[in-house]
Amino acid sequence: MPNGGSDNGNKGSSRLQDAWLRHGPLACLLWPLSLVYAALFAVRGWLYRVGWLRTERVRVPVIVVGNVIAGGAGKTPVVMAVVRHLQSRGVQVGVVSRGYGRRTDDCREVLGDSDPQDVGDEPALIHHATKAPVFVARRRIDAARALLERHPATQVIVSDDGLQHLALARDIEICVFDDRGIGNGWRLPAGPLREAWPRRCDLVLHSGARPAFAGGHTATRKLAHDALASDGRRVPLTSLAGQPVTALAAIARPEAFFEMLRAHGLTLAETIALPDHFDFEGWQRPAGAAQPLVCTEKDAVKLWRRVPDALSVPLEFVPSAEFFAALDAKLSSLDGYQAA
Repeated sequence: MPNGGSDNGNKGSSRLQDAWLRHGPLACLLWPLSLVYAALFAVRGWLYRVGWLRTERVRVPVIVVGNVIAGGAGKTPVVMAVVRHLQSRGVQVGVVSRGYGRRTDDCREVLGDSDPQDVGDEPALIHHATKAPVFVARRRIDAARALLERHPATQVIVSDDGLQHLALARDIEICVFDDRGIGNGWRLPAGPLREAWPRRCDLVLHSGARPAFAGGHTATRKLAHDALASDGRRVPLTSLAGQPVTALAAIARPEAFFEMLRAHGLTLAETIALPDHFDFEGWQRPAGAAQPLVCTEKDAVKLWRRVPDALSVPLEFVPSAEFFAALDAKLSSLDGYQAA
């Protein structure tokens, strides 16, 4: 099955991801560099502990959703699920993010007409999907302050990523793992770990179908039954069955999206795997590809500007009731926090 996004960069990334799952030759070759990385990380943490680098607090509780492994573990669906849960309880919630991959470098609010290249694809998706106020900045503390100034009624801030961003004080940490778990257990670049595991955190959530280790909460994830067109129309996936379809994904693990489409009965005549956060600048739809083009939600916020007939297939990600109960209990225990 052809893969329109196959390139040396993708193959190199895939080889490294595979190396991170075992103590093979490549991982062993990189292991000395992981000691340097770990030492630098430890020095940085010490600088925060002794006060040479400052951790700053804002006036509302902060929930950080992040991970300790590189390569994408499903943080953004968790952020959206947490935001929707809090909204369902009447909580005014905002989101801060660095806006990875954006071409700007300032602090700004994500608006409905914001160009994803200016604010980042994931912040654009979060705002589009939840309608919550979202701010991006290089320093999440700056984004949090700007959000509270612009939206003073905000009761809780959720940080999209940022476990290692120690400049922003947090009240609750949610650490997300996918099916890889901790991989080979080594630090970058010999393994996938940004920091040692286990570490202290408030909640562990497994975003994949098969938790790689015991402990923590689980979630169900599946594709929605309907795809979304750029004009808001819903297109049942069943209507696409029995005809050739082009599937596109510019995410950390595109094959997972392709497999879920196949599980829905779609015939993928062509799969296009592009690098995570691909900006589609100069990208052209494959010549002669007349069949429907389906993509992920994150890709659609950028791709619709170039290919308006592309269909976005949302991911339905639902953490367990036990996870939300534990989150609510931790929030309720914080001084000054009150749900509506």
